Order: sequence, then C-alpha cells, then structure tokens
Amino acid sequence: MTLVQSESVRLDPERLGGLYRQLGDAGAEDVVCRAIEELAVRLSHCERHWRQGDWRSLRKCARSLIAIAEQIGMVALARVARSVTDAVDNGDQVATSAVLFRLIRVGERSLTEVWDLQDMSI
Repeated sequence: MTLVQSESVRLDPERLGGLYRQLGDAGAEDVVCRAIEELAVRLSHCERHWRQGDWRSLRKCARSLIAIAEQIGMVALARVARSVTDAVDNGDQVATSAVLFRLIRVGERSLTEVWDLQDMSI
C-alpha cells in the first residue's frame, strides 16, 4: 500500500489583483517574484532548522512565511505556517514534524500555482 499525499492550495486572486492595481504590472511582478524566491528559501530553512532541532529558529522562520504568503494571497500556506508555529509553541515535536512536512508540500504547490497564475496574466 502506498500513501499518496495530495495537498490542495488556496490562493486569493483578489490579493494578487490588488497588488497589480496598486503597483502596476512591473511593480507587482517584481514583488511576486521576490516573494516566491524568499518563500522557497525560507521553506528550505524551516526544514534545515527542524533537522537540527532548532525549534526557536524553526518557529521564527515559519512565522516569517506567514507575512510573505499573506502578502501575495497564499492563504493555505499562511494557515499551515501558523500551525507550525502553534505546534512549536505547544512543544509537540511529533505534530511539529507532521505539520512542517505538510507546510513543505503546500508551499511547493502554492509556489507552482502562483507562478502559473502569473504566467497566465503575462
């Protein structure tokens, strides 16, 4: 038996649309591209902190993901990052591990979704 994990992601197109209206195409694309790059880096940092058992840094890194994800409308990613911080705060290492790897799956899917959405608007 193989367990297939599929995560659905939720993007807030209004948030992205608001960025484009507020900053114009070039400005919004710059913000979105930088946010995508930063999210990818921070997701990998979260995993590294978890492997090192550095719970304080993991919490700080997951917390920073929330603000970036919300800025570009990655609702599901922000929600799961909050769950990581909650699990760390509760001192539950098993839950932290489970939610962290869900965060990574949702993060990868979210990055792909927002990249594809951005490609469609170009």
